Amino acid sequence: MVKNTAVKLTALFLVLLGLLVSGCVTTTDSRFTREADRDKALENYVQLATAYIGQGNLGRARHHLDRAFELDKDYAAAHAAMGLVYSSEGEDRLAEESFKKSVSSDGGYTRGRVYYGAFLYSKSRFEEARGQFRAASENTSYKDRGGVFYNLGMTEERLGNLEPAEEAYRRAVELTRGEARTVLSLSRVLVEQEDYSAASRYYARLQTMIQKNPRLTHSAESLFTGIRLARHFQDRDQEASLVLLLKNEFPESSEFQQYKVLIANGQ
Repeated sequence: MVKNTAVKLTALFLVLLGLLVSGCVTTTDSRFTREADRDKALENYVQLATAYIGQGNLGRARHHLDRAFELDKDYAAAHAAMGLVYSSEGEDRLAEESFKKSVSSDGGYTRGRVYYGAFLYSKSRFEEARGQFRAASENTSYKDRGGVFYNLGMTEERLGNLEPAEEAYRRAVELTRGEARTVLSLSRVLVEQEDYSAASRYYARLQTMIQKNPRLTHSAESLFTGIRLARHFQDRDQEASLVLLLKNEFPESSEFQQYKVLIANGQ
């Protein structure tokens, strides 16, 4: 299983074209050609900066973002990426300013809203994060829309809203075609609502995925979810097997502590 759900950036290594050099402009010196070259340069600068952020090379990321701002000081994608740089440096105020500039410059730039929502979530500002994720989820053409619904589900959970969390996780499962983390989260939130039959179906689906894919392994969260289901259905063998794994693999986890509390309370 994916053991943590921290937001990760995809490193996109693209060759930076020298589009700003006059010699690289095509012989057709039309306004449309110049604008197309400028847009491509902006896109490349931000993609390179994002790749460097993923590597932790913030200096190189800043360099490419500065070049982007020279072309367009209001470019939403550059402001969103700069927010990531500031956030990585612990400059929360500057990070938020950059994220807000991204959203105000182009409210339709969904990735900027996702970055901002993740930032707000990390600061436990869950209601504000929910607003950004909700807005982002409305973009039906966004390629990682399933991830947006997954983030929305986590946010609703932190706000104590289990039914909206379930709805968001269901959408995430549909859009990701059953990605492991989404299936687990949906199963877990169904257990929280005591809908054990539905939770069991999704958990069985997760188990099958783990058995078929050697890259997937149980996390403390998935084991504890299975334990709670096994206890409800009085499947002692399944419970004992999962408890042993939880104890051996994750003895310091909060889930193992929760299991001990469960036993102590006779639940």
